[in-house]
Amino acid sequence: MNMSIKLIAAASIMAIAAPAAAQSSDDPFTGFRLEGLAGFDSSRAGSSVDDEANEDNDQSIEGLVYGVAAGYDFNAGSIVLGVEAELTDSTANTEFEDGDFEGFGFGDVDTGRDIYVGGRVGVLAAPTTMVYAKGGYTNARYNIENAFDGDEFRSSIEFDGYRVGAGVEQAFGSNAYAKLEYRYSNYSEAELDFDEGDTPVVDVGEIDTDRHQVLAGVGLRF
Repeated sequence: MNMSIKLIAAASIMAIAAPAAAQSSDDPFTGFRLEGLAGFDSSRAGSSVDDEANEDNDQSIEGLVYGVAAGYDFNAGSIVLGVEAELTDSTANTEFEDGDFEGFGFGDVDTGRDIYVGGRVGVLAAPTTMVYAKGGYTNARYNIENAFDGDEFRSSIEFDGYRVGAGVEQAFGSNAYAKLEYRYSNYSEAELDFDEGDTPVVDVGEIDTDRHQVLAGVGLRF
């Protein structure tokens, strides 16, 4: 978690230090940007986890992902280079469907916040249209709620991993834009955190969890 805080701080410093000049119609992909995001979110067991006893169990949870992002892009002529940071949440949670528990290996959980920091590289398909690829670090939280003898115990599992993706961004006027993006995240490490008490953090060890998302975003450049 300390690594994610350091990465977010570094990305923020880069964005603030860069000149936030007003955009012109001749250069729509340079400058500091803020955007809102929403779309489809699916977490599922990875390739090393298989439920052979029940072929109908897709071992996944789905929901709506939503959040905000900030970044800075620089149009270098033939390519566009950028850094970005995101904070999102999701409505996805485990549930029973037709008597079958639809989970992905971590018990009864609901999806919490996700922190992402990374970079992207784009090429112009048209003067106001950019196609890009992205990649970076992601730290996701899945919340656990347990009860015993009338008392509730809150804890969470934090996943560390990487994210890659691709998308298309369309500029409108001098500073507005919209984008459509697909991204894939893989988490290979996890730890169990308890919200109350002196219980130490528990290292879950190596895991294999996949996350697929399709998001739309709208934003402004400054």
